[in-house]
Amino acid sequence: MIDDRALVAQVLSGDRQAFRVLIKQHERLVGHMIARLIDRNEDREELCQDVFMKVHEKLGEFTFQSKLSTWIATIAYRHGINHLRKRKIEISNWPEEESMERFVAIEDASETLAEKELDQLVLQLVEKLPPQYKAILTLYHVQEMTYPEIVEITGLPEGTVKNYLFRARHLLKEKVKQYLGKEAML
Repeated sequence: MIDDRALVAQVLSGDRQAFRVLIKQHERLVGHMIARLIDRNEDREELCQDVFMKVHEKLGEFTFQSKLSTWIATIAYRHGINHLRKRKIEISNWPEEESMERFVAIEDASETLAEKELDQLVLQLVEKLPPQYKAILTLYHVQEMTYPEIVEITGLPEGTVKNYLFRARHLLKEKVKQYLGKEAML
């Protein structure tokens, strides 16, 4: 794997293969960020491409004050949020926990789930969370980013990031417990 500084230098010098490597190294991160914010499949691919076009366009401005992956995730997050705003989807006033029921409608269950089915259930429940909850869960648990990195990417205060993560986990745990009819450890 090539060092980020060398890779950026190669891309800035016009090396197309180096830009392909940059895309390959970060396509999963960008895909996760966009998928957690954007529900419509037809918008996701286009937005991911737009993110990498923006990365290429702004790469000369990247100063290595953060990790390259954090910088790219920030672009992806902001691009996704801007897309939601353009489509007039409210993102600033998330519903409180008690009104979150409408985001997590699950079918009645009469049997205990196998571990694989439980994992699938959790993924389905995550998909029904508000976009910023999904994004923060993805950054923290899938991309294994730290709170400061998530703060940098989202522009949210650290307390808000922790609060969203707590609320999302709590909501998921309660819904899994409800689904199983007993306490489930997450």
